[in-house]
Amino acid sequence: MIIKRNLSADLSTCQTPTPTENGKRTENGKNTIGKILLELSILIVIILTMKELKVMLQYIFRHKSRVITGLIFLIIVDSAQIVIPRILKYAVDDIATGKFHHNLLTYAFAIIIIALFIAFFRYWWRYFVIGSARLVEKEMHEEIFQHVLTLDPLFFQKYSAGDIMARITNDVNAVRMAAGIGVVASTDTIILSILSLFMMVKINLLLTLYALIPLPALTIITFFFSRVVHIRFGKVQAAFSSITEKVRELISGIRVIKNFVQENGAVQDFKKDNQLYLDKAVSLIRYSAAFDPFLMFFANLTVALILYLGGIRVIFGTITLGDFVAFTGYLNILIWPMIALGWVINLLQRGRASMKRILNLLESQSTIVDKGTKQLNIRGNIETRDLTFAYNGTPVLKNINVKFAPHRFTAIVGKTGSGKTTLVDLIMRFYPSSGIFIDGIPIEEIPLKKLRSAIGYIPQETFLFSDTIKNNIAFGKFDVGIDNVIEAAKMAQIYDEIMEIPGGFDARLGEKGINLSGGQKQRIAIARALIIQPEIVIFDDSLSSVDSNTEKAIMENIREFLEKRTSIIISHRLGAIQDADEIIVLQNGEIVEKGKHQTLIKKGGIYNEMYNLQMIKERLEENA
Repeated sequence: MIIKRNLSADLSTCQTPTPTENGKRTENGKNTIGKILLELSILIVIILTMKELKVMLQYIFRHKSRVITGLIFLIIVDSAQIVIPRILKYAVDDIATGKFHHNLLTYAFAIIIIALFIAFFRYWWRYFVIGSARLVEKEMHEEIFQHVLTLDPLFFQKYSAGDIMARITNDVNAVRMAAGIGVVASTDTIILSILSLFMMVKINLLLTLYALIPLPALTIITFFFSRVVHIRFGKVQAAFSSITEKVRELISGIRVIKNFVQENGAVQDFKKDNQLYLDKAVSLIRYSAAFDPFLMFFANLTVALILYLGGIRVIFGTITLGDFVAFTGYLNILIWPMIALGWVINLLQRGRASMKRILNLLESQSTIVDKGTKQLNIRGNIETRDLTFAYNGTPVLKNINVKFAPHRFTAIVGKTGSGKTTLVDLIMRFYPSSGIFIDGIPIEEIPLKKLRSAIGYIPQETFLFSDTIKNNIAFGKFDVGIDNVIEAAKMAQIYDEIMEIPGGFDARLGEKGINLSGGQKQRIAIARALIIQPEIVIFDDSLSSVDSNTEKAIMENIREFLEKRTSIIISHRLGAIQDADEIIVLQNGEIVEKGKHQTLIKKGGIYNEMYNLQMIKERLEENA
């Protein structure tokens, strides 16, 4: 009796209201639900107006037929879930009253059929939606990589290789999660919320309003955490880029590390970046880990509230026991969107932060604009007219006037930092400039592909791919046969050494050709340039790692080849370029001397000084 009196007192404000009160409460209830739907609409508008998420949606819409099909199946699954509590209501009411409209086995069988129905369509929405997210991931990988290939050397001075790797892997993965699970959870949140609220209102409007009491607190918490997650996840990704670059750098420099016995130093250096990444990740986890417990607390608070108030209504006959069971079932379904809301916001904010980093990369533009339209067969007449170039405001080349002609061998010499490499970089349009003409046409009017395919370039720092020797030599012209590869290797004086390697031309090289000597790598790079039969050949101090005898042998071998082309050779070994048709001497970015070897020696200027110092050095080395 005491319990009943207490329940009666507690229910005094929950008794069946007068018609006037009922009308007011119904109106208030509709207004509350209307506000919730309005807030949800505003949230959707905000999401759609975020630049990063708009771009993400554009990727998703490329596969709209797959995504729409998957979302239709998802809606079917969500709708089917709403049916199960309704069946439970009828079964419980039949048990409570003792009047069975259907056999209990019928109710159980109906739930099993619906469960199989849900399982079938759940498989298919996962196949279509998650599969589409994987396609988005694939396309983003390809687009980022293709875009990076269009960028100039200035870009790679701003972004490290590790940073680019992090964006193309970790950031794209975060976007995939947002595009896949994020889309699914968002749809689930909207559909299940609407359907569950509709069925709950149908059972009891006032009880539904009580269930929504925690909603304002959840909204505030969600927006607070989403903002913090977005900022901190961006910092985590930046730290991940740093650690990726550190690993790449340490592995690339493994020989130097071992040579100077700095393994412990390398470990300590890595630990600093690793600790920074850990600190940023833990900072993010502190907030993201607290998010779910907050949501679960308010979800369980709602369950406790409904258990009490709903139980009172069952006792006093305001609703049936079946209605109460169904209501709690719908409440449990509604709790998932409440929890998923946090998960969705978390995924979207992570995806947004990563998309922002990806867009920063994709929106980077090359300073070299390929607007060339002239279609010509390049003969190799190169001329610079008052060519001046500055890097970051520092003059590198000043008023360079020089001609490089076909069937002529031109050498460029000068001290380190005099501008030799910069000059040939400008000929290949690695940097923007004006004042360079090829066959009388401004270089910027020649399509980049046409220009660079006419140049055989052997850089100062040799790079070989982790591939076979054959494929490294044939890199610029994969359709050539093995005979052409062998001929190029013989010209570069590397054939005999390749044949001594197990596997010969099919031997696979390690990263950057780590299993070859510096001289072997340089000669393979020379063979790679010769095999494309270019109109212009540029050697950028690319014989520095071979001995003087091998250097002379290579130059003798390729002399006939060079005589048919425009040949430019940068060299610190003046003995190798004595037969040049013209020698250009650079100092502080200016041409200070020009002429043949003997002429420059007789002149007694800078070239003569450089030559004499080198001769003395070579004699000292011979006598050592």
